Parts: sequence; structure tokens; C-alpha cells
Amino acid sequence: MLRVTLAIISVLSTVAPAMAQAGGISIPEPTDGALFGMGLVGLIVGRQIAKRRK
Repeated sequence: MLRVTLAIISVLSTVAPAMAQAGGISIPEPTDGALFGMGLVGLIVGRQIAKRRK
């Protein structure tokens, strides 16, 4: 279930900006805090997955 959710999120994050730019909508760049937060979430999820595999 987690893999499917992560796959859907990754697809939407790559497709949505291209669709928005085609329509002429300006998308602001993510701030440093948002990028840092996403990195932390990735680390936490990665550790949880690694714990389950052991």
C-alpha cells in the first residue's frame, strides 16, 4: 500500500507542474523550509521501510 501511495505521489509531482505550465499558470518555487521538510519526511519513511524489511 505504501509503495502504491509513493508511486502516485511521485507521478503527480512530475505531471502536475507540466500541465500547469501548459495552461499558463505560474508555479512558485518551493522554499528552503519546504525542501528541508520533504527531505526529513523522506528520511523518516525510508527508515520505517528499512525497519520492516529486517
